[in-house]
Amino acid sequence: MNTSEVIRAEEIDYESLPANASLASQLMAGAFAGIMEHSVMFPIDALKTRIQSASSGAATSGLLSQISKISTAEGSLALWKGVQSVILGAGPAHAIYFATYEFSKSRLIDPEDYQTHQPFKTAVSGTFATIAADALMNPFDTIKQRMQLDTSSTMMNVARQIYQREGFSAFYYSYPTTIAMNIPFAAFNFVIYESSAKFFNPTNDYNPLIHCLCGGISGATCAAITTPLDCIKTVLQVRGSETVSLEVFKAADSFTKATKAIFKIRGWRGFWRGLKPRIIANMPATAISWTAYECAKHFFNPSN
Repeated sequence: MNTSEVIRAEEIDYESLPANASLASQLMAGAFAGIMEHSVMFPIDALKTRIQSASSGAATSGLLSQISKISTAEGSLALWKGVQSVILGAGPAHAIYFATYEFSKSRLIDPEDYQTHQPFKTAVSGTFATIAADALMNPFDTIKQRMQLDTSSTMMNVARQIYQREGFSAFYYSYPTTIAMNIPFAAFNFVIYESSAKFFNPTNDYNPLIHCLCGGISGATCAAITTPLDCIKTVLQVRGSETVSLEVFKAADSFTKATKAIFKIRGWRGFWRGLKPRIIANMPATAISWTAYECAKHFFNPSN
């Protein structure tokens, strides 16, 4: 074996787990990334939910003033309500997410092409990943959204109330909208992340700072693009909450009804509610997710 062959044999591709990595390694890496992503920035996500579901005049004050007001009135842990639901769902969902992504990429991209830029196949792999993961995560996300509005209820009580009052289908009212939002989010996420990683880290070395930077760029861009769909998703997920007073929002049990309700009450600007906290939450969250995932891949790689 000549020198160049030795170098190629020792190369580590940090865009995917090694071929001999077990399914358990892939699942653990994804679960670790998901839990880190959703838990660290959870209070900002909770604030975004309140802004998107607030009455027309209640979402105009600044982020810091709203955080201060909520903490003073409801306690310092008010914005952490619902975190247990998202953590419970995020671990398994992100394990499926990244495992499906790695599996799809391994089937769509030839091993010798892994070091080349493959944006379309990467986007398709991300699409398959988000469809699989959101099928598991959607009920937990619905419970989380309700708990962010009604901070006095426990996770089990909220789940029981949704099931008894609205039926099992209520856990999936927002699933089509979630898919419509997360497919472009995931597609752009993987493409922007891997494209920026190729640019900033052409040698594919393990570099947490580069992974964090590229993840932040991807998260901020994707969050901005998909905010209108996130507003619709929030309306669908909180429609049965006791904090929702307007009948037009209570009756919004489909994508079309939720869209019309937002436009009727809030106009076009209503589709951009929560843009700032969504970007603030997703930029570090996506950076954390990618950095944690790359770290886990590095740890689980038997060559290290």
